[in-house]
Amino acid sequence: MKLSSREIQDLVVLEPKGKIMGGPDASLLHDQLHEYIKQGKKKVIIDLSKVDWMNSTGLGILISALTTLKKNQGELKLANVTDKIQSLLTITKLVTVFETYDSVDQAAGSFK
Repeated sequence: MKLSSREIQDLVVLEPKGKIMGGPDASLLHDQLHEYIKQGKKKVIIDLSKVDWMNSTGLGILISALTTLKKNQGELKLANVTDKIQSLLTITKLVTVFETYDSVDQAAGSFK
C-alpha cells in the first residue's frame, strides 16, 4: 500500500492506494494518524477510491484508526468506498460503525 495525504482547511484526507493487508500498512497509517493528531488535526477522511483490495487485517487497521481518533476527540469518515469494500463492511456489520460517503466532498461536508 502507498499512502498519500492532503489537507482541506482543517480536514485531513488520507489516500491509500493498492492493497490494505496489515503488516507495514498498519504502522504506516497509524504513524501518519498520530502525527496529525499531534498537530491538532482530528477530522480525517480516508479516501478508498484507489484501494484494490482489503483483507480482515485491513479492516482492523480502519477500526484502529477510528478508535484512535475517537479517543482523541476526533472523527473519521470513509469516502469513495468501492463495491468490494462496501460488501466487506456489510458482511462484518461494520457498515453501522463507519460513516461512508460517495465522495470526499460529501464526507467533508458532513463534519460539524
